[in-house]
Amino acid sequence: MAIETRPRNLLGMTRRELEDFSRAAGEPPYRGRQLYHGLYARRVKDFAALTDLDRKFRQSLAERSIIRYPAIERAFASGDRSVRYLLSLEDGEKVEAVFMPDEARTTLCISSQAGCAVDCKFCFTGLMGLKRNLTAGEMAGQVLTLLEASGLRGRVNVVFMGMGEPLLNYAEVVKAVEILADPEGVAIPARRITVSTAGIVPRIYDLARERVRPRLAVSLNASTDEERTALMPINRKYPLSELTKACREYRLPARERLTFEYVLLAGVNDSDDDARRVAELVEGIRAKINLIPYNSGPDLPYRAPPLERVLAFQQILRERRVPAFIRISRGRDVMGACGQLSLAGNQEAEVRS
Repeated sequence: MAIETRPRNLLGMTRRELEDFSRAAGEPPYRGRQLYHGLYARRVKDFAALTDLDRKFRQSLAERSIIRYPAIERAFASGDRSVRYLLSLEDGEKVEAVFMPDEARTTLCISSQAGCAVDCKFCFTGLMGLKRNLTAGEMAGQVLTLLEASGLRGRVNVVFMGMGEPLLNYAEVVKAVEILADPEGVAIPARRITVSTAGIVPRIYDLARERVRPRLAVSLNASTDEERTALMPINRKYPLSELTKACREYRLPARERLTFEYVLLAGVNDSDDDARRVAELVEGIRAKINLIPYNSGPDLPYRAPPLERVLAFQQILRERRVPAFIRISRGRDVMGACGQLSLAGNQEAEVRS
């Protein structure tokens, strides 16, 4: 019985991999570079459109390969113009990504895993558990899908802050960043790409050594080990002393700051003492802190502090010369904000084609 082989999705292959792929097909390596440019810079999805390639090679590619983006299954429009996308992958698995336009720039928030194993107690994605890691192609594909859906060609920021813990899918995330940041690829500069982590300490050290390195954001969310372990069980493995040491040793380019994200939960981690301890934790680190009032939803018991408490927390940090900014998340009304992604439906806000 003949074994049926599935066509290979070329999305997610690096320039070098496509050079090797072309060589294996009997073509010179420069054909791989042309293919790479067509995939990512020109965003071609039909081999017939790659007219700089030999016709025989195009025909061969069409017979044994595909170029397939994650498919938009549903889209939910927020009142702030953000759009939460439910995307379907080749195997039927689903993830979410968020398109957030602004006057100066547009930010694309993408997922690195289907679900998440880190189990932060205030995050809706954590309720799903981990289903699987995403490939570099599925991550880069989310960016390309959202760019195609919006028709956007201007300045773009990409944040790996959707579903999953990026540094637990390290190799594929780094590969996706390489493709996204390559001037011959998607051409989004690495300084406009941010990877967020709950604090996977060994991978923070690894990321510091990467040739193509995105910006780093660390989810802090507590001022003591006891408090952080209750909210983020990963703290048992990588406590605050180890995490802040890794951050302190993380070498930053001139004028760049490491970002700490701090989700404020009323009556849990928002006291004046918490703010003072946070200032002590980040001492000696060239950092800024994004204060994020909790984005509420069903099934979790937390709530956001009142604005005066958020402002008081910020003031204490600033008095200690810690740059602190209040970040009101986009897309909250369609469950598209920080910590809300969970494949939840929202029929009323659905964008209809």
